[in-house]
Amino acid sequence: MNLQINGKSEALDVRPEETLLDLLRERLDLTGAKKGCDHGQCGACTVLVDGKPVLSCLTLASRVRGEVTTIEGLDQHPVQAAFLRHDAYQCGFCTSGQILSAVGLIDAGGATDADAVRQAMAGNLCRCSVYPMIIAAVLDAALAREAAE
Repeated sequence: MNLQINGKSEALDVRPEETLLDLLRERLDLTGAKKGCDHGQCGACTVLVDGKPVLSCLTLASRVRGEVTTIEGLDQHPVQAAFLRHDAYQCGFCTSGQILSAVGLIDAGGATDADAVRQAMAGNLCRCSVYPMIIAAVLDAALAREAAE
């Protein structure tokens, strides 16, 4: 099958039981999406499919239709810059999932206030508990995008 990943077409033989996470990490060496819980409960494996956050550990690669974007596909994205400004990286394990969830949320127009961000990103867990910095970064990036439009 052909998959569009980070703007490139990849022709791959995909096993029926192969998850998108395993395909990305083990076969394409795109290791930004992390295998945290492997049960869809932590958000560390979040990638975007056609701009919408998806838990890649629960998604069969053979079922993916549309453009897949991983953290490696975001080239100096404003959300990444906002995470730096607000010191929202900490240990970094959850960061790629947090950033991709934030990009999807902002693109959908859902980052309207702290409560909306908190609720929309509740599935992205952070071991370091820097949620206030993450929320501030998401709101900052949303405001910057709004100002640019």
